[in-house]
Amino acid sequence: MGIRKRRARAHAKTHIVGFSAAGIAGFLVLLCIALAVSLGAVVESWLQDLPDYTSADAYLVAEPSEVYDADGNTIATFYLENRRSISQDEVSPYVWKGTVDVEDERFYSHNGIDPMGIARAIVSQLAGRSEGASTITQQLVRNTVLSDEQFDKTIKRKVREAYIAVEMEKMYSKDQILLMYLNTIYYGHGAYGIEAASETYFSKHASELTLAEAATLIGLPNSPSYYDPTQNPDAAKERRNKVLDNMLRLGDITQEEHDSAQAEDLVLNLGSSTMDNQGTYPFWTNYVKGLLEGDFSQDTIVQSGLKVYTTLDPTMQQAAQDAVTRMLDETGNERLDSAMVAIDPSTGYIKAMVGGKDFYGDTDDAQVNAATTAFKQTGSSFKVFTLVTALKQGMNPNVLINCNSPIQVTNSWKVQNFANTSYGTITLADATAKSSNTGYVQVGMAVGVDNVVQTAHDMGISSDLQPYGSTILGANLTSPLEMAEAYATLANGGEHRDPVAITKIEDRNGNTVYEHKDSPTRVMDEGVARAATEVLEGVVTNGTASRMYNSLTINQPVAGKTGTTDNTENLWFCGYTPQLSVAVWTGYKGQDTATRLHPDTTSNVAFGHFVNAVLSDTPRADWPMANATLPTYKENTSWKFSNTSANANDPQPETEATTEEATDTETTTGETTTGGNGGTGGGNGGTGGTGTGTGGTTTTEPTPTPEPTPTPTPDSGTDATQ
Repeated sequence: MGIRKRRARAHAKTHIVGFSAAGIAGFLVLLCIALAVSLGAVVESWLQDLPDYTSADAYLVAEPSEVYDADGNTIATFYLENRRSISQDEVSPYVWKGTVDVEDERFYSHNGIDPMGIARAIVSQLAGRSEGASTITQQLVRNTVLSDEQFDKTIKRKVREAYIAVEMEKMYSKDQILLMYLNTIYYGHGAYGIEAASETYFSKHASELTLAEAATLIGLPNSPSYYDPTQNPDAAKERRNKVLDNMLRLGDITQEEHDSAQAEDLVLNLGSSTMDNQGTYPFWTNYVKGLLEGDFSQDTIVQSGLKVYTTLDPTMQQAAQDAVTRMLDETGNERLDSAMVAIDPSTGYIKAMVGGKDFYGDTDDAQVNAATTAFKQTGSSFKVFTLVTALKQGMNPNVLINCNSPIQVTNSWKVQNFANTSYGTITLADATAKSSNTGYVQVGMAVGVDNVVQTAHDMGISSDLQPYGSTILGANLTSPLEMAEAYATLANGGEHRDPVAITKIEDRNGNTVYEHKDSPTRVMDEGVARAATEVLEGVVTNGTASRMYNSLTINQPVAGKTGTTDNTENLWFCGYTPQLSVAVWTGYKGQDTATRLHPDTTSNVAFGHFVNAVLSDTPRADWPMANATLPTYKENTSWKFSNTSANANDPQPETEATTEEATDTETTTGETTTGGNGGTGGGNGGTGGTGTGTGGTTTTEPTPTPEPTPTPTPDSGTDATQ
């Protein structure tokens, strides 16, 4: 081979080598580009369905809602997690600095991800050690925005987390991010956030933590179960000391502080690891929560950090609980239960509520709130609505009514007074004081049962009321809350207010989302309220509640009405002063047959105990309608009562009542039709509406279907002449 040929071959080889190197390099470049493009496409796809990290709400974690009494005391907490968010000035400086020193020492210099931390973590992994590379910002993202993915170990989740962390650092300051982190991170024992952790382990606020205590808590998020100081104190102490070492190395504490803190023993002062959903007053708490559920979702109530301000007066609440407990103890009947509601008539504010003797009792119905549940008949305490209706229609309290006993109202309904006592012909005021069933049935028929029902609704009874004759005597089911509300209408001079439990609600940022506005409605003239109150004062001073009145030590006017149902199964007293309207029920939450009790030993007594306690030092006040003009009354002879004598409203001797206890009990045998006004001289013309009388007319009430409650439930009511 000649030299020229050899050179040509060599030249060709060098071109082949050059071409091959360039080709490989080009291929690699193209491959990298392709991979980058492909990876970019993958990453882009991973970032397509990110949560809305731009909203501040995305970083809000479940925060409990708190309920306050009228004095600003926290009385209940509705929660999903044990967490209490606080501001930066409520965090110990040791916690603030130490958390950064341990979790992310370059926190104030990186942009959300820490390349040096990632490199260090890789080296640690290669060396067989484990070291995290997540920044504080990444941890916050993982625990809030990406909480649904926090246990996902894939590269996709890490990329999503890193991306949001970088974006988050553009929206918030470092201090804002650190505070959100401290309010979010889990410290073990059900405690989320530094405040809950501080309360859980040391029973103090996060602002009060010592250096050693702060270092103990700072070390927990790394492994809350392993470093749990209640279960593994040695590991917790070792971790605490490592935190202190970091703080010293980074210059956030002095050598002296470091040495002193490390020398301390690990001393805990454990508080509650959970918050109480039931609160200090469980019946009240459940009632308030039920009101909230009418306007807010369950998630909002337990997670959004609402501040709920209520009307409950802690002093009055304690007095109400004490009064009920004392009364029940005095009866000696362990099965007996009781409920009480007290309302300020001038505002409608519920000041006290007792739903039963023991929320945590071992009976199936222990947690039934007897104060708000309309499940008991009210007996003669319901007669107030017939009284008010009569006064509104112009009936004079001095009108005379034949209150002898019994009377046959319909073919199948006979009504009698307690012990079948005949009171003779007496005034409406006296019939109220003695709680005569026979007299009140006639008054109710004269003014119209429909009108009585309407008056009850106007005054505050929201329960379903049937327009039956037995309704006059309290056969329908009603709650103490409704009765206290209705009687408050009288105490306030005829203006009705809905009962108020919540005065204001704020969101977690302090913005008012609800505030109560007073909006009373006048449902009767002041003169009617005055007249009714004067009659009901007679019940207290010389009627069925006179024994309770004699036990009062307060200097206030008092009015009210007793009520007792058949066999004393339900015992009531609804009474009011210018300051308070109070309804008390005593009986059995279940279907037990009541042991016969004298009403003097139950609801009347509880009312007396309560008002003596809360009004003992209150200066005397008068009724707001004390100077109102009384109603214009019709002529007494214009009223046509059934089952009365021909000359009921003419002067005549009264039949003397028996001197034995004259409590107000009715006996019934069922109701089919209710007679109308048989007219003066109509005798028993009310029966079936067939009677006639001089100048009288007869009306017939449509035959009602069987009543949903036991047929006309008698009302034995109380404690008359003693």
